[in-house]
Amino acid sequence: MNQIKLTTRGQYAVMVMLKLAKANHNQPIPLSDIADKSEISLSYLEQLVSGLRRHDLVKSHRGSGGGYVLSRHADKTIIADILLAAEDNTSVKRKSSNKQKVNNCEQTQRLWTYMEKQLYITLSDISLGNVLRGDLSF
Repeated sequence: MNQIKLTTRGQYAVMVMLKLAKANHNQPIPLSDIADKSEISLSYLEQLVSGLRRHDLVKSHRGSGGGYVLSRHADKTIIADILLAAEDNTSVKRKSSNKQKVNNCEQTQRLWTYMEKQLYITLSDISLGNVLRGDLSF
């Protein structure tokens, strides 16, 4: 089971994916446009999108008029996948040290594992298309 985290990084990743989904799929969107409109650092977005690209959620187009587009239709893009990709670049050291502290309490660890599993199941049923249409009543 993949470990889902609800972080600001994940929120930004979903926001970027929504902006790309709203755009014309044939017209790449430069990250600088998203950074300016969203008031987010361009270097932060570049790090974030590199994880999305490695997980084949976005494609990059180089050169004049370049930028990013979704790799697949919004209805085929699952929110759980976006959140997992967003955490792709986070420090392994940070994850392991935090997990060690939590693992000191067996009952707490079982609770968090259960909650992460339920979150993954729920977010695996929600596509980017659902979010775009506001179709979140299940």
